[in-house]
Amino acid sequence: MTIKTPPESVATAREKDGIMSQITGSPRKASADKRSIVGWKGYLPAITTPFAADGALDFKAFGSLLEWLHAEGMHGLIVLGTTGEWTSMTADERVAVFNAAGNHLGSKLPLIGGCSAFTAAEVLDYAAAAKGAGFDGILVTPPPYVRPTDAEILTFYATVASGSPLPVCVYNWPPGTGIDMSLALLGALADLPNVVAIKQSTGRLENFMATFFALRGKVRIFGHTMDEIGLALLESRGGDGTMGAGAVLGRTQPDFYNHLWAGEIDAARACGRQDRMTMEQWYTQDLTGKFGSGPAILKAALNQQGLPGGFVRSPLLDVSREGAAIIWDTLRALERV
Repeated sequence: MTIKTPPESVATAREKDGIMSQITGSPRKASADKRSIVGWKGYLPAITTPFAADGALDFKAFGSLLEWLHAEGMHGLIVLGTTGEWTSMTADERVAVFNAAGNHLGSKLPLIGGCSAFTAAEVLDYAAAAKGAGFDGILVTPPPYVRPTDAEILTFYATVASGSPLPVCVYNWPPGTGIDMSLALLGALADLPNVVAIKQSTGRLENFMATFFALRGKVRIFGHTMDEIGLALLESRGGDGTMGAGAVLGRTQPDFYNHLWAGEIDAARACGRQDRMTMEQWYTQDLTGKFGSGPAILKAALNQQGLPGGFVRSPLLDVSREGAAIIWDTLRALERV
């Protein structure tokens, strides 16, 4: 498969200049190379947070999960991303989860803290907590629910980037924010100091490809799929990796990249097929769960393998008996149970 690199269009460049001008009064300036600030690459899953049946945080199970993920060779972890159910936690609980992860893993692998919130001030409070816990970066969506304009999103991220003690990964997550950020907006965000990566979770291949080709020289781009298209892109143009969901297949998912980097393409392809089976059977094209929330599906998959998944917390519900049967059939086909 031959993949051609599309040049940045004049229109897109003008759009970026226009967005920048709305908040700065002047066009954008070329950003320095920020890719070398962090070494993030490969498979960095957004992990679950185990709760007990009564809804309490289960720190013992969380510690066991962290230890298993590290032993399975993850290239990094995202703590309290969408999959981590930060939306149902208090501020103190979020800080406690950061501290628990930092205490268990320290500097053993990159840790990225999910710091999304409604205001930049809240994000910066969580960023400070992540820094204190020994994290390496933060992951931030636009403010959810309120559907801010491009200029408001850029102002929000500019405040976060300038105030964060850690490098920032911009998270485009349309199902959670109601906004699929345009290439022009993402380009303006990539020009902000301290923004070093973009997690492009649009669910639309053409949007990911546009982001990858236009911005990969400025910041790290995550969102490669582990299918033939993703493999062809990674082989022909390189790439940074995948910030995937849950790592419920353990070593299989980071091994997709390990084999790729070693030139063992058939072995990488075999790992990718397993990942794609879970994605196709459990998730919609928009990357939301087919028969339950993402956290509920992933926790059920962990529990069925004898791993510490735990329960979800209200307002989410654990998967139904029918949903659990679908997960079991997938895991059985993959010889995981």
